[in-house]
Order: sequence, then C-alpha cells, then structure tokens
Amino acid sequence: MIGSSTAGPGMIGRAIAFVRSRVPMLRKAPDAAAGVDHVAGVVERLAVLLSAGVPAPTAWRHLSEAGEADPVLVAAADAGGRGEPVATAIATVAAPTTASGGGVVVRPEAAGWAVLGAAWQVASESGAPLTTSLRDLAGAMRDEAQVRREVRTSLAGPAASARLVLALPLVALGFGSVLGFDTAGVLFGNPIGIACLALGLGFLWIAFRWSRALAARAADFDEGAGLELELLAIGMAGGASVERARAVVAAALAEHGLAGHGVADDGRRRAAASARLDEIVRLAERAGAPLVELLRAEAHRGRRIARTDAATRGAALGVRLMLPLGLCVLPAFVLLGVAPLLISVVTGTLGGAA
Repeated sequence: MIGSSTAGPGMIGRAIAFVRSRVPMLRKAPDAAAGVDHVAGVVERLAVLLSAGVPAPTAWRHLSEAGEADPVLVAAADAGGRGEPVATAIATVAAPTTASGGGVVVRPEAAGWAVLGAAWQVASESGAPLTTSLRDLAGAMRDEAQVRREVRTSLAGPAASARLVLALPLVALGFGSVLGFDTAGVLFGNPIGIACLALGLGFLWIAFRWSRALAARAADFDEGAGLELELLAIGMAGGASVERARAVVAAALAEHGLAGHGVADDGRRRAAASARLDEIVRLAERAGAPLVELLRAEAHRGRRIARTDAATRGAALGVRLMLPLGLCVLPAFVLLGVAPLLISVVTGTLGGAA
C-alpha cells in the first residue's frame, strides 16, 4: 500500500512533465535571469579568490569542486591545470548542442558563460588586472539579471490573461455539454459542426502563435547592450591601445559567438558603435579624462537604454495582445462554444417537431 501510494504522485508528476514537454502551450520557458545570476555568482567568487592571491588555475579548481559540479567549471579547471586557454574551454563546453531529436539545446546560462569567456580572453591577452575586470563584469551581469526579472514580471500578467482567454472556447464547449446539449456530438458528427471545429481550432492556433510571437518580441532583451564598450574598457585597462583593444575584443566576440549580439549585430549598429567610440576617444583627449572610465560610463548608459526599452515593450504587451484575442479568440469562441449550442438547439427542436 505504501509503495502504491508513493508511486501514484510520482507517476502523476511524470505524466504532467511529459505532457508539458510535448505541448508547446504548456512548456515552461527556461529562466534566463537565473542562468545569468548563476554565472555572476561564479564571477564574483572567482574575483574574491584572485584578490586573495589564489592563482587562476587553482581558483578554477576550487570553484569546480565546490557544490554541484558545473561542466563549464570542470572544463575551465582542467584547461587551467594543463596551461591551456581557459576561454577556449568555456566556449567549447557552453556552446549550443544538438539534441537526439535534431533540435538545438541552449543552456539558460549560455549567454553568461559566453560573456565571461570573452572577458577572460580580453583580460588575458591585454594583460588587464583580472580582479577589477571580473568585479565590473559581475556587476554588469547582476544588472542584466535584474532587468530580465523585471521584464518577466511585467509580462506575467498579460501572458496569464492570454492563456486564460485562449482557454475560453474550450470552456464554453464543456459548459454546453454540462447543460445537457450535445455540443460534442454536433462538432464531431454534423458536417456544419465539423467545419466549425476545424475553423475554431485554426483560429485558436493562429491566436496562440500570434500571442506567443508578441510575448517573445516583448521579452527580447538586448543582452549585448554595452558589452563591446565594457570589453574595450577591460582591454585598455591593461595598457593596450585603442586599435589593439578593438582587435582583441572583436576576436573574443567572434570566438564566443557574441558577434551577432548587441552592438555588433549588423553593419549599421557596428558603425554607430565605432562612431560613438571615436567620439569618446576625442572627448578623453580634449579633456584629459580617463578613457577607461568614459567607456564604462557609456556601457552603463547602453544597458540603461536597453532596460528602458524592455520595460516599455512589456508595458505595451497588454494592449497588443488585444489584437489576436479579438480577431482570433472571439471567432473561435463563437465557433466552438456558441455555434454548436445553437445547432444542437435547432436540431433538437426540429427533431421534436417532426
């Protein structure tokens, strides 16, 4: 009895997990904020160990042995122990993999590992002080995680409303059956009902895809905002020239798959970032101000702009979701809930009269 009672909830949980994995509407999206936060914690601990005088290979080994072993940390520790580039090991292990079904599997913390690998590569090649660079990087990643949480919070209400409204046609179908009307029989046994079923499910599918696309566009966060300028500041903190820092940063972004994010996602934005950098360099030369601090200030400004844009898209999502709900869900409600009920009433009345 005890075995059966304990097996029941476990089987139910596995069944729910199986259904969620197969139904896109029920599938839980990975928490990108938690992934970035995880990497930020690793960066902070790494900075503390290095500031305490622990050699970098030993620090990576301590982190890989603490708590749950992360494959990226293990690979970095192994590479550091053999004297191989740590950044290359991070890029290899954190890269997207191909699942058995042919899909691409991307870890929620992949973007954070890529940023850490790029920063480590820039600091190593330019001779920048790793402790200061890592502390700045951890702060930037904490800010990004907080922005992602705020965006997710702002999207929670509209997304829940969309899921609730999408379920209304099915609720209406069940409600008609509870009242004693043969709505299911009409939908599956009557030619007009079959047409209503096909059109209603089509409208529901369009509404689901449309709502999901709107939510994804609203949740899209420019994770590379200010990244190139932050890496340039790290490179120049080691004494590298502007041209040398640019070359090192470009190579690091390309190696870690970040060349398509943020300031480097197309030629126009790259040109804008280059012009902004030239302006900062001229300002530093005229005013005699530290260029590294100006670059970091501009990177902070880019992240603030990305944060505001994300919050604005989240606030506007509630209004934009009215389009698929009004144009698709309402007709689906009529086709799946109201029309079968009316057909059932009419056919019942005519059958009784005959």
